[in-house]
Amino acid sequence: MSEQDKKPWGGRFTAATNEFVETYTASVGFDKRLYRHDINGSIAHATMLAKVGVLTEAECKTIVNGLKDILADIERGDFAWSVSLEDVHMNIEARLTERVGAVGKKLHTGRSRNDQVATDIRLYLREEIDALCEGLLAMQAALLNLAEREAETIMPGFTHLQTAQPVTFGHHMMAWFEMIERDRQRFIDARKRTNILPLGAAALAGTSYPIDRAYTAELLGFDSVAENSLDAVSDRDFAIEFTADAAILMMHLSRFSEELVLWSSAQFNFVDLGDSFCTGSSIMPQKKNPDVPELVRGKSGRVYGNLTALLTLMKSQPLAYNKDNQEDKEPLFDTVDTLLASVHLYTEMLADIQVNKKSMYEAAARGFSTATDLADYLVRKGVAFRDAHEVVGLSVRFCIDNNKDLPDCSLAELQQFSKVIEDDVYAVLTLEGSVSARNHIGGTAPEQVRAAIGRARARLGL
Repeated sequence: MSEQDKKPWGGRFTAATNEFVETYTASVGFDKRLYRHDINGSIAHATMLAKVGVLTEAECKTIVNGLKDILADIERGDFAWSVSLEDVHMNIEARLTERVGAVGKKLHTGRSRNDQVATDIRLYLREEIDALCEGLLAMQAALLNLAEREAETIMPGFTHLQTAQPVTFGHHMMAWFEMIERDRQRFIDARKRTNILPLGAAALAGTSYPIDRAYTAELLGFDSVAENSLDAVSDRDFAIEFTADAAILMMHLSRFSEELVLWSSAQFNFVDLGDSFCTGSSIMPQKKNPDVPELVRGKSGRVYGNLTALLTLMKSQPLAYNKDNQEDKEPLFDTVDTLLASVHLYTEMLADIQVNKKSMYEAAARGFSTATDLADYLVRKGVAFRDAHEVVGLSVRFCIDNNKDLPDCSLAELQQFSKVIEDDVYAVLTLEGSVSARNHIGGTAPEQVRAAIGRARARLGL
């Protein structure tokens, strides 16, 4: 074994690690993606140690320069990762000692891999939350643009996937905007609990060295330091919270995907997804398959699984750190990657959606979507709502038996169910009249949709 591959903890042991155990327990294959965060954390730690007099300024400078050189090596692909050194932390520390000599061995003074990895993960996740929130903002902007373009486009609104009342496509898109805004706010809130510094907790009990944790937190941009050393090294709540928020976001995207899959089918023909976001069939040349929304819908289960994995990982652990926690990274990394890719694809796909207004309008005109408007009309004429409900039900039954819709009925046909119905009823039976009548905050009237878009743009600073 080379000097570089010697384990920093090997002094206690008389036999080498079993080769299979070494491979089984190594995490460097996936945690090496934390290299930048690990190096930044180490630079801050060394700077703090120099400030409190544990390192000299010359030692600190040597260590910091060595770490920066290692960062450059990794980023140009000139770094050999060793499984025998287990993880990203020991690989970097071993290379540092090889590069700068014995002074490199002083870097780990006053810390443990337990608080080091907890710090690395928080630095990583904080950065990814910021990137995700930027992506969600871009997706929201795309939704607002689409909603504005289609503020007057009438489509059927559904309950139980049955035609209920006419709405506008713009209003429907604003419903998705509100869901994504709640998601974004959840991530912003989760970032607060992520941005707490564990470094200084050491293995589990703190350290006897005169460290300055507040200074380290300042250097790394943390809002505060973890108050309890046991909790600091064993807490993974922030990762679980992020993944729970991620599961909610993917649930929303899955619901959106389900609608896009339905709407782009020949049976609905409401929207046409851009060719760049669809694929064909190897046997049926006419096919245009909505693969992106289908795959996003499928990946929701992947993120749900990651959440379950993290919850299961933590559910039986005693304080403080346990090797189980090595298993926190792959579900977290996979969740981050899945979210960023899904949000990016959705943002681009929304900009390329074409709306078939004619099909939407014709679908809204079927299924008695203005039946509630007729009931409201009768109530305004003095009919009790339950009586009005029965009148409209009888009118719909008549239309079904005679293969027509409510606006197609003559006045005499409608009056057989209620004598209060007059010529002005036809104004409320039109799709346009129905939509425009919902003219209040949260309603589907085009005027309200545009107002909601304006408030949303102001809220987001767009």
